[in-house]
Formats: sequence, C-alpha cells, structure tokens
Amino acid sequence: MAGTYQKKILITGGAGFIGSHVVRRFVQEYPNYLIYNLDKLTYAGNLENLKDIETSPSYRFEKGDICDSDLVSELFHQMQFDGVIHLAAESHVDRSIENPLEFIQTNIIGTVSLLNAARENWKGKESGKLFYHISTDEVYGSLGDTGLFTETTPYDPRSPYSASKASSDHFVRAYENTYGIPAIISNCSNNYGPNHVPEKLIPLFINNIKNNQSLPVYGDGKYTRDWLYVIDHAMAIDLIFHKGKPGGTYNIGGFNEWKNIDLIQLLCKIMDEKLGREKGTSEKLITYITDRPGHDRRYAIDSTKISQELGWKPSVNFEEGLEKTVDWYLANEEWLQHVTSGNYQKYYDKMYLHRS
Repeated sequence: MAGTYQKKILITGGAGFIGSHVVRRFVQEYPNYLIYNLDKLTYAGNLENLKDIETSPSYRFEKGDICDSDLVSELFHQMQFDGVIHLAAESHVDRSIENPLEFIQTNIIGTVSLLNAARENWKGKESGKLFYHISTDEVYGSLGDTGLFTETTPYDPRSPYSASKASSDHFVRAYENTYGIPAIISNCSNNYGPNHVPEKLIPLFINNIKNNQSLPVYGDGKYTRDWLYVIDHAMAIDLIFHKGKPGGTYNIGGFNEWKNIDLIQLLCKIMDEKLGREKGTSEKLITYITDRPGHDRRYAIDSTKISQELGWKPSVNFEEGLEKTVDWYLANEEWLQHVTSGNYQKYYDKMYLHRS
C-alpha cells in the first residue's frame, strides 16, 4: 500500500486549525501523495475540520501523541515517510502561562521525538527527505514602533509558549547540523480564518458578538499584530515544502499590521452589518481587562524572502479575509457549538470572566 505513492508525507497536528488546511490542500493538490495525519485530538484538534476529504483514498488518519516515541518510531519504520510537515503544538500564550510544562512536553519533547525517528530512518542530507518545522514569529520577541522581523532576527522569546517554540526551532537546527537531517523552518505571523477554535482573538470575538457577550480586550488594546489568512499560509507551506532550500528559514506574514482595538472595531462593524444590527451596537460590548503578563507589544514580519525566492504573496487583503472568516463562522453554527461546549467553556470562564 505505502509503496504505490510518489511521496509519503507525515503531517502532525493535521486536525487542528492550520494543520487541517494544510492536509486539505495536500490531499486535493497531490492525489499521488499519501498524506498521513497524526493528531492527538486535544481540544484544538477536530476531525470535523476534515469531513470533506476524510474518505479520500490518499489520506490516512492516526490518533496519537508525538511525544509517544515508540509510536512515532514505528510509524516512520512502517511508512518510510519522505517528508514531515510538523505543525502539532500547544500554541495559546494564555494557556502557556497557566501550564508551561504542557508546552515544554508537546513543543519540545514532541519535536525531538519526531527528529529522533527521522534520524533513525533517514540517511542524512543525501536521503532526499525533508523535515519541515512550522514555527511562529513570537520566537523573535517584541518590536518597537518600527522595524520588521527577518529571517536573521535574533531570538528573544518572552512567554513560555514562545520559549518552547524557540527551543524546538533550535533542536531542529541542532539535528540538522549534528545528524544531517534535511530541515526547513518557517516562522509565521498570527493566523486567522475558518476552523479556528474560539480561544484566539478573532474567532472568540465573532462568537461573543453573535451571542451578545463582552469582548475582553487586554490592557489598552494597542498591541499590534500582523495577520495572515490561514489558506494563504497553507499555500506558502506547500511552496516551501516543494521549492524551499533545506537549511533555510522563511518568514511568512500577511503584510497586515493591525492594532488589536482597530481590528476589533472593524470586526464589530462587519458583524453588525452581517447580523442586521444597528451600527455601533457590537462596539458597546468592548470591555478592557487586566493585561496578561509579558505581553509583547508588536509583531511584524518581513516576507520579502519567500516573496522573491518562491513567488508567494497573500491572496486577500485583511478586510476581505476577515469578511470571509465571519461568513464561514455564521454559516457553520453546528461546528461552533461543538467546539464551544464542555472543556472549552470551563477554560473560557477561567481565563476571561474573572479578569475584568
């Protein structure tokens, strides 16, 4: 079975937000590849994200933990993967402040587990294999009012989440240099779009506006982020996997810097229009809450390298992408209800309802 495909690709975290869009793209664009999705199915992993491709003949799903080194080693030995696209990670800064050990376990130990399996089964740089590790712009720390993160910006992580991702990046480079594992790293800005669990800003606020709940804004609301439409990110990952240079790093940003409060006001305007509410109705839900510890002031990515070297650029501007995102959530009420019940609601209550 495994030998009938041109390539066999392991995608970790493929039932999550970004991962599901990457899995879908690879299954649809490369039917001659076997796409193997390994996901633990924590709160952030949802097989409903992949309903449209779950019966595809070139797709396989395995529920499992990347920290389970025996499982990972057996999968590599059995499937003889040609490449890994490693997305599985704990990614929410607030959760990392509450439970840093969980982030150390998944983001560092899990990455090393995969690297060890690649080391055991691949024959170094001459193997034609590729370990592609997806990281974040948060490893670079915080910017002032000017400047952009580039591929050579020194690492300066400020939260347990970003420190765990920075560490995993360093392990990828260490295994590349020590054991000859062909590797690429990309660092992306904040993603938004369909299928995002509503703990991050945009899906959280879409859900809250729809239900007339408060919109909890940290501090003065002037923290600045660069926003990347998740489908554009999946396209960039595709390009990097196929055309990127092993040993390289690529920064992926949306050329969309927005202060949080400006973004929220735009989102309120779009939601009022979509829901037929009077202009300004949703802005009345904005509530300023105590800032979180170590909150980075500004992130902004310079995507010149991937644009010039691989020809990538975002397909939508932020206003268009945000409207597409709102439309998706309003059209997928059942999905939203499923992910906002149970454990998610307990977490939401803990993190937001008691910080005003």
